[in-house]
Amino acid sequence: MTNTLNSKKVIITGASSGIGERLAWHVAKQGGVPILLARRGERLKQMIEQIEKDTGVAGYADSCDLSDRADIDRAFRAIKETIGDVDALINNAGFGIFESVEMTELDQYESMFQVNVLGLIQCVKAILPSFVSRGGHIVNIASQAGKMSTPKASGYAASKHAVLGFTNALRLEVKSKGVFVTGVNLGPVRTNFFDQADPEGNYQKSVERFMLDPDTVAQKVVKHLFTPKREINLPSWMEAGSKLYQLMPGLTEKLMRKQFEKK
Repeated sequence: MTNTLNSKKVIITGASSGIGERLAWHVAKQGGVPILLARRGERLKQMIEQIEKDTGVAGYADSCDLSDRADIDRAFRAIKETIGDVDALINNAGFGIFESVEMTELDQYESMFQVNVLGLIQCVKAILPSFVSRGGHIVNIASQAGKMSTPKASGYAASKHAVLGFTNALRLEVKSKGVFVTGVNLGPVRTNFFDQADPEGNYQKSVERFMLDPDTVAQKVVKHLFTPKREINLPSWMEAGSKLYQLMPGLTEKLMRKQFEKK
């Protein structure tokens, strides 16, 4: 087993499945210590046991509801008391609901912002004093939706716009303090994210051939831990589309109208 992370302690939120699950495995594979947060405590326990069996690395897990401010505070206090200082935070937890503005309830918007934005910010603030004093790396999983909005994704896109804005401001604030900040902007990934975002499966079917593999995403993120990587953008063709959108939004919306309306 390679040991490029040298026992670095890495918190991963939303770790019980999908990208988070694969992040945990790749962190351990590279010699880091995965610290897993998600609501599914029993699933996290199984993961920790399997990771130790596969890699010899003893991780840590805590059942934590990222929509509950008190529970986030409790979980980070427990990590501090049990593990001590950590070296990296990967904010991976998040969800989306794909529906028109007219049909999306206000409490659904609120729920997305609570987890995707405010929960993320609270996690950052919980570890930031330690990172400023001793260095560290913050990775925020955003989305290409944060760069280019599409129909029926108003709440999700708005929350990821907020994540990008927060991430870019944070990076500038802590750049001189030994803290790396990386934004990760992804297109559709083959995970259970769509079980809630697209329960009928129509959008999944339309983008199936374009979906990213969560293992590939996780491997790339872990590869860039503790390096001054500003952004990771996948897939490359979607990032090109996002850049075109910034330059020529009207033309891009016209050219990609059919793709935009597949939700």
